[in-house]
Amino acid sequence: MPVAAPAPTATTPTPAQAPAPATPTTAKASLPVFGAKPSPTATSATPAPAPVAPAEPAARKSWMDKLRQGLRKTGSSIAQVFTGTQIDDALYEELEAALLMADAGVKATEFLLQDLKRRVKDSKVTEPAAVRLLLVDALTELLKPLQRQLVIGEHSPTVMMVVGVNGAGKTTSIGKLTRHLADAEANVLLAAADTFRAAAREQLSVWADRNRVQIVSQEGGDPSAVTFDAVVAGRSRGADVVIADTAGRLPTQLHLMEELKKIKRVIGKAQEGAPHEILLVVDGNTGQNALTQVKAFDEALGLTALIVTKLDGTAKGGVLAAIARERPVPVYFIGVGEKLEDLQTFDAREFALALLE
Repeated sequence: MPVAAPAPTATTPTPAQAPAPATPTTAKASLPVFGAKPSPTATSATPAPAPVAPAEPAARKSWMDKLRQGLRKTGSSIAQVFTGTQIDDALYEELEAALLMADAGVKATEFLLQDLKRRVKDSKVTEPAAVRLLLVDALTELLKPLQRQLVIGEHSPTVMMVVGVNGAGKTTSIGKLTRHLADAEANVLLAAADTFRAAAREQLSVWADRNRVQIVSQEGGDPSAVTFDAVVAGRSRGADVVIADTAGRLPTQLHLMEELKKIKRVIGKAQEGAPHEILLVVDGNTGQNALTQVKAFDEALGLTALIVTKLDGTAKGGVLAAIARERPVPVYFIGVGEKLEDLQTFDAREFALALLE
């Protein structure tokens, strides 16, 4: 059952930045409305753009079915806990073990167990099956701070810097996000800042061609120079969004993490206040290692949001609980497959239901 994500709170842009009233689009419902460019004759600020309505029920239901299927390995081990006949210490011990095996982490597991015991006491339930429903509520509340939607249009252009380790699905996620934004009639420009891996540039070029968007690329050039040129080009060409793809980095590669910091500083020189979004793409299959990456990249760059990929078929879907408890960086999108429609907005209640059904 689809649940509408709340509109993010945003400050009203100044008159110089204010977008003109947006024309209704046929954008995919999982994506936010991007703001139209300011009108030269505008004399007053207009409200910041808001996310579009939730997805059509049929489309969202289809995606929810994929999410449930993807999280089945995680959910089945937890669901078995509630097949008994008594609510006792043994049930909670089994649940603790199941949550830890699902990579929820020690802190989130302890929090969920304490919260669940309180809910059981307050509601006076006597059946284990009812405890599972209370766990859905507890997990939803824990994950709620992660639920936030990407909003485009408060800046012209909105500059996004996308980071992550090799193999997390970073460039593919950029391609899917670009397609969704292009479908919503956003003018997108890509920066191929992974300049030392030819395959990355080629992959991004394929997505640019497929989505009919512009790309700035240099063979063997300096990544910071590429991103600088892309932001300048985006401003001059009237782009709504500039997305910079960066080279994969392990948090332990300190000298390479310094290069990401340099790219961030250079983007700020090309446009004051940019980058407006620093997105980390993490592989949901990596469990607690994903939490380690979130902490390291957040400390180095100041992340604004996450894209969590490859949740299909993982037994470690509980890692989002660990992230929510220990480093609650918002999750804009989650992915459950290779298809374009498999990248969708994150909703705490939907995720909790899919995980624990």
